[in-house]
Amino acid sequence: MLGIILGLIVLMVLAYIGWSIIWVAPIAAGVVALTGGLDLLDAYKDTYMGGFVGFAKAWFPVFLLGAIFGKLMEDSGMARSVAVALTKLIGTKRAILGVVVSCAVLTYGGVSLFVVVFAVYPLALSLFREANINRKLIPGTVALGAFTFTMTALPGTPQIQNLIPMEYFETDAMAAPILGITAALVMGVGGYFYLRWREKQLAAAGEVYTEPEDTKIMDVGGSTPLFILSVLPLLTVLITLNLFKWDIVTALIAGIILIMLLNITKFKGFVKAINGGAIGSVTAIVNTSAAVGFGTVVKIVPGFEKLTELLMGIKGNTLISEAVAVNILAGATGSASGGMGIALEALGSKYYEIAIDTGMNPEAFHRVASLASGGLDTLPHNGAVLTLLTITGMSHRDSYKDIFVVAVVIPIIAVAVAILMAAIGIN
Repeated sequence: MLGIILGLIVLMVLAYIGWSIIWVAPIAAGVVALTGGLDLLDAYKDTYMGGFVGFAKAWFPVFLLGAIFGKLMEDSGMARSVAVALTKLIGTKRAILGVVVSCAVLTYGGVSLFVVVFAVYPLALSLFREANINRKLIPGTVALGAFTFTMTALPGTPQIQNLIPMEYFETDAMAAPILGITAALVMGVGGYFYLRWREKQLAAAGEVYTEPEDTKIMDVGGSTPLFILSVLPLLTVLITLNLFKWDIVTALIAGIILIMLLNITKFKGFVKAINGGAIGSVTAIVNTSAAVGFGTVVKIVPGFEKLTELLMGIKGNTLISEAVAVNILAGATGSASGGMGIALEALGSKYYEIAIDTGMNPEAFHRVASLASGGLDTLPHNGAVLTLLTITGMSHRDSYKDIFVVAVVIPIIAVAVAILMAAIGIN
């Protein structure tokens, strides 16, 4: 038990200071194996790599196609077209809402979080300039639209955080729709009103818009595809996944083909975009697989039985145990998918058995696991947070407080609301 805790501390501390989880996870797993009485070499070559390869085998096609889909949306100008149209519709007076909605539509349509940051930031600058809102709020605004309700809560979202639980609970992407929509409202509405309050607070202190030092990224000119055409690939992925019940792999392929057909005149750039997406997907899948491999080692040491007893012994609804496990591990790894992968690899089958034995709806376990993955994952060492701050030119000191409120505090509240609803039989 002590070894598991030490392994988690090693994983969290080394990830926090910026070391790659690709090689940190095996070290942390080694700590767990050594203190658990396992042979180090066998634990690495067989157990750790077994979990690593198993996850990669199951999910690499989704990571690969999702990244390619997002990169084609970005390079073709379709992502920007959708964002521009939505922000024009909402207006500059509601700049924060415009950015949140733009991020949400792109994320819910299957575009990766990292691509959304690049696509929306220039537009956010333009809107915040016209509304005279301090740029400190841009990271929090983008995080609310891309890192929260569309990633984990809205039923049917093709984001990986909503897909991973399907394997463990025999559910689909629309699992527990009422829980998901309610949690999405808590996150979206709560986060929006917080950001509006912060906007007024900064304005009262005389902190308004200032131009960034790097003005090149502010250019939002150039021609973009028509909005009606640009939104079609997003709708294709959503409809084929949820209405026609296609496999996510097939749904993403359909979206990719449609992007290329609608942008056939730009075919010379297809190879570059596909290459870029493919390369980016490798890092993402390896990071998550490394975290899952750690969870596989944890699962076989003797102390895991004690950890399971502690988690299962949490008083109240079993969903509380699941939420705590996923949240803590997502925070330790700095990854929503990685933390969820560890927790469900280790405890998913047990939670599913409990659901079946007690008559609880497995869909509730799916939705709570997904929601919980989007809480403590967004701590300062999270890769998406670091990318967001880098692109927007902000520091943790400038903007992390707002990211923390909208992407950590409020989502945790949303999980609690979902658990309460599930406890009274609402799914």
